[in-house]
Amino acid sequence: MKKTRYVAPSRGTIDPQVFGRMPLAAWHEYTHLLESPAWPGIATLNATRPPGMPEHFAPQARELLADNLHYEQRIADRGDIATREHNWHDLFNALAWLRHPDLKRALNARQVAEITRMGPKQRSRAQCALTHFDEAGVVVTLRDPALLPLWDTHDWHGLFWREREAWLDGRILVAVFGHALLEHALTPGQLLVGKALVVTLPPSRRKPGSSACDSATCCIESIDACAQAIREGHALRDPLELRPLPLAGIPGWHPDNGQEAFHREAPCFRPVRAGRSYPAPWTPGG
Repeated sequence: MKKTRYVAPSRGTIDPQVFGRMPLAAWHEYTHLLESPAWPGIATLNATRPPGMPEHFAPQARELLADNLHYEQRIADRGDIATREHNWHDLFNALAWLRHPDLKRALNARQVAEITRMGPKQRSRAQCALTHFDEAGVVVTLRDPALLPLWDTHDWHGLFWREREAWLDGRILVAVFGHALLEHALTPGQLLVGKALVVTLPPSRRKPGSSACDSATCCIESIDACAQAIREGHALRDPLELRPLPLAGIPGWHPDNGQEAFHREAPCFRPVRAGRSYPAPWTPGG
């Protein structure tokens, strides 16, 4: 059956409540770019860049494309991120650059290296992995190793229902990175599935004077670890390194996941394929 291409809703028709739900709620610092009635222009995106970010957004116009450079090569050579205006996909790509420039830069450097090695008309397994993560990637911080066997075997009922508290108490944390995944979240009720890189952190890392995990610090450390692993060629050498993660199972991320039956019946919870295995999580400094 032919897969239907996703078409994002037009800006004026989006239910504003979607921006208050995960995963879009986690991008609240960009509310002015997401929820304003008018589309943010290229100048506005460039004015929002973090200090020291040399790359900049450029309108994807005929004049820009006349150089005949590959999209990734243009970023590496000139710092030009070709961006379509009035386009949700490219806006979320811009937000990923604004929040995670080191991770985006690592992906770009690897893509350019693969283009140099393979030529512009062929794609390697590594390029596919890099693209999959760029579009649908999530970074998962795992602080309870007992959860991993459930994920390895696609025991989704166990991972999301029996271990429901793990998603609430900091034993497992998710940061959505992929811009296509964020675009799909504009449509309420989507059964979103991310492609995950997993980082393990020691359970002893806590907020001072608290037993709770410092979620923000852990996520930043995990994202930095992923950027390093990608940049050094230790991660994303093959698409099979990426673990599927049905985000609809995370408490509060889908309106129906408060019901146990949802975790057994929703079509996003697929069984593991025969012979499928996943690499061990990445450990910073390991």
